[in-house]
Amino acid sequence: MVIPRDVYLNRFISRMHNGMIKIITGIRRSGKLFLLFKLFYEYLLSISVRDEQIIKISFPDREKLGV
Repeated sequence: MVIPRDVYLNRFISRMHNGMIKIITGIRRSGKLFLLFKLFYEYLLSISVRDEQIIKISFPDREKLGV
């Protein structure tokens, strides 16, 4: 079951090109990564951004990157 997050997604999209860094905060397991890695990712693909142009990094994965 997918819970729609249209309000948050639309806010994110409307501020996408303002040159500012975006920080998404919230309690654990509230859907922050789902918003970015699923919903926003699908939006980017829908506006013809190629998969090769999208970089996904989750901070808990920094150890895997050797950072």
